[in-house]
Amino acid sequence: MSAPIAHGGGITAAAVAFGGRPEDWLDLSTGINPCPVALPDIPARAWHRLPDRHFVDEASRAARDHYGCGEILPLPVPGTQSAIQLLPRLIQADDTIAVTDERVAVTDSRVAVVSPTYGEYARAFASAGFAVDTVDDLAAIGSEHRLAIVVNPNNPDGRVWPAEMLIALHGRMKSANGFLVVDEAFGDADPALSLTSRAPQLPNLIIFRSFGKFFGLAGLRLGFAIARDDILARFEDWLGPWAVSGPALSIAGSLLRSDVSPIRGRINERCAGLHGVLKGAGLQISGGTALFTLVADARAGDIYTHLCRHHILVRKFDYAPDWLRFGLTPDPAADRRLGEALQRFER
Repeated sequence: MSAPIAHGGGITAAAVAFGGRPEDWLDLSTGINPCPVALPDIPARAWHRLPDRHFVDEASRAARDHYGCGEILPLPVPGTQSAIQLLPRLIQADDTIAVTDERVAVTDSRVAVVSPTYGEYARAFASAGFAVDTVDDLAAIGSEHRLAIVVNPNNPDGRVWPAEMLIALHGRMKSANGFLVVDEAFGDADPALSLTSRAPQLPNLIIFRSFGKFFGLAGLRLGFAIARDDILARFEDWLGPWAVSGPALSIAGSLLRSDVSPIRGRINERCAGLHGVLKGAGLQISGGTALFTLVADARAGDIYTHLCRHHILVRKFDYAPDWLRFGLTPDPAADRRLGEALQRFER
């Protein structure tokens, strides 16, 4: 089994290392809306009973209408990370042999992951015994790949692939009897980037959507998979019964039918505030999405430590030591706190 990947979050560990109470830290290490929406009323039966089918169906219909995926009813999943863990089963290697505690592929099947990106995709397939090719361009994905993964917009650099290029890639994958996975976890802030409206015409496409990032409810652990019926049926079977809680389904059914334009407006406002602070500190913005900003700076490691000493956590990257990712601040007061800490950094 490969080593765990370091992600954003981890305020508890940061507080142990640098002091202070976790609740007093400013956590800018994730790409989550820092202004969570108000929770809708949740019926008592959602807490009292196992999640009945009508809760699942209502959340699926609300997701279908929200994402605009036509006749496809998205499958609620307990966070898209859970669906990532299932992907290797779609293309399980024909032959594997056990070597101590590892599984080593003895097949020509390969998986392509457009990188750098969210590390759990490569880890899930490598752990299942697949050869994983990390590529930097769609053109590098060939007929030898049984499955290709594109995060769009990408985490952590915000790179965006035009829809027509992804549709052309789907055609190549389909011709080779392979699948294309497009992770749109950060797609809610700019729906024009999404392939969801094309999904009914793209049978070998699987789209993942995150719920918690945009609504600021990551602790709910909820996402949706959008694909043809037989693929979703397999995912549902593999997840087992009652995979998503009744309260999560109820909340999704309500919020996905609400007017989300104020949420987008608030996110854009917070993004502008963050950019103002970073530029004011002389930092170079090299990428990002509405929910996070990537900074490239040779002093990134020192800036990270300096901010931790001021009880502000950002995301650093072991594979790119000159990168820092800043999540959104929740309000102008937090902008000032970040700005003051950056101004104290000795250049």
